[in-house]
Amino acid sequence: MPFSFTFFKYMGGDIAIDLGTCNTLVYVKGKGILVREPSMVAIKKSEHKVIAIGYEAREMLGKTHPDIEVIRPMRDGVIDDDEVAEVMIRAFIRKVQKNRLMRPRVIVCVPSGVTKSEKRIIRDSAEHAGAREVFLIAEPMAAAMGVGLPVNDPVGSMVIDIGGGTTEIAVISLGGIVSDTSIRIAGDEMDENIVQFMRRNYNLLIGERTAEEIKHRLGSAVPMENELSMIAKGRDLVAGIPKAIEINSIEIREALSETVAAIVDAVKLSLEKTPPELSADIRDRGIILTGGGSLLRGMEIRLREETSLPVALADDPLTCVVRGTGMVLDDFEKYEKVLLRS
Repeated sequence: MPFSFTFFKYMGGDIAIDLGTCNTLVYVKGKGILVREPSMVAIKKSEHKVIAIGYEAREMLGKTHPDIEVIRPMRDGVIDDDEVAEVMIRAFIRKVQKNRLMRPRVIVCVPSGVTKSEKRIIRDSAEHAGAREVFLIAEPMAAAMGVGLPVNDPVGSMVIDIGGGTTEIAVISLGGIVSDTSIRIAGDEMDENIVQFMRRNYNLLIGERTAEEIKHRLGSAVPMENELSMIAKGRDLVAGIPKAIEINSIEIREALSETVAAIVDAVKLSLEKTPPELSADIRDRGIILTGGGSLLRGMEIRLREETSLPVALADDPLTCVVRGTGMVLDDFEKYEKVLLRS
């Protein structure tokens, strides 16, 4: 084993980052998940100065004056604003790194459909933020590891990771992704569906945070035994004054129907591309759902009905990806082959 690797191994501090469109999670080797914050940065434009990151920035969303802008540097699972993303990554690394003299080795999760240029941007941003070395891992591979699937065995495992910006569907065997489908439709699209539904049906303009709250409280993929309702508040687009209306889960399910159907279609497409021997394994072993979007009520039931396959929701689906990436950090030699190549 090279001296440099041995030295850094015992110094510790290596980091796994689930750099998500909505949330960023940071796992530190030997310590677990230490950061779980919104992927948001607030900037004071007149001074070109960052004034808040993570939860503090999210609290400002939709409530700022013209000189303050809340930016989400991630879009569709990849970096959209290089400079802001670098500032955010650096802030999260510093939050967990006690020894500032040590530059950590960093593994970053990326969508399976990431392009070469997007890989380069992510690597550059992490290096500029203080990483010594940067490795990439596909989100569905990390998610599969995080839920305990035998990714190195000669059996087919299927995982669906529904995040904020992308839905990742992959069949995994022998430490690699055999077939994958990545669509840039996920939780953010659901929020936008709700914003447009409220505008179209009630002439009510609501913000991003309100749409997300409605999704969490009323959203579903299948009819519920007891339908729910709540009061939604926003601005009347006709009168221009504050307005509150009552909406129910039936309406919101209709608003989300197109996005849910797109995810179901992508799963079916992925199953069609799966080799027959691995299809038999999936038939026996079923499909695992991970990611924040999988928490939409009845999503696993809808997929079960549409595919006639066993579908189960992972325990703590929000952390599966970063936990799986942490497993690579904890035993780098064993899992090195699951990392993406340039």
